[in-house]
Amino acid sequence: MDATVTHRTADLAGPSPALLPAGFVLLLGVVVIAAAWGFQIIGGYVPCALCLQERIPYYVGLPLVLVAVVAAQRGGPAWLVRGALILAAIAFAYGAALGVYHAGAEWRWWDGPADCGGGGAGAATSTGDLLDQLNKIQIVSCTDAPFRLPNADWGLSFAGWNAVVCVVLTLGSLFAIARDARRA
Repeated sequence: MDATVTHRTADLAGPSPALLPAGFVLLLGVVVIAAAWGFQIIGGYVPCALCLQERIPYYVGLPLVLVAVVAAQRGGPAWLVRGALILAAIAFAYGAALGVYHAGAEWRWWDGPADCGGGGAGAATSTGDLLDQLNKIQIVSCTDAPFRLPNADWGLSFAGWNAVVCVVLTLGSLFAIARDARRA
């Protein structure tokens, strides 16, 4: 057998060593984005514009990690597993940067965006609907943290915790890539 055939057979031999760390990244990411939606829908926390932007890396990164997990589980090609994880790591690193920027604006270390406000309302079908929607709109400032954990004086806000989680997701993705490199 020539080296190309042997290498391709090794790529398809079985589950990748990246499966476990990539699965952890997927699970943690899903839990975090579900918690964000839970705080909004159940807890009543209205997200600001930056909060909504901080969700985008999850919407981009998690499907990529899912591709990597499925490919890793089925013994798919290394280029697919690693490529999806590299793109996910980039998305999560961007999410960490957004979280740091947002948390810094909340601590007044730097200015937040000038156009920061709450989420939009649905389409009004009458003047009465429009007035009702205007009365219900809550403008949320990106520079005011509505919640800090473990305490209000020195705890991390949602944005701060998002930065921490995105760093963990980035490192987890990179670790999965390094694990996958062992099978080549």
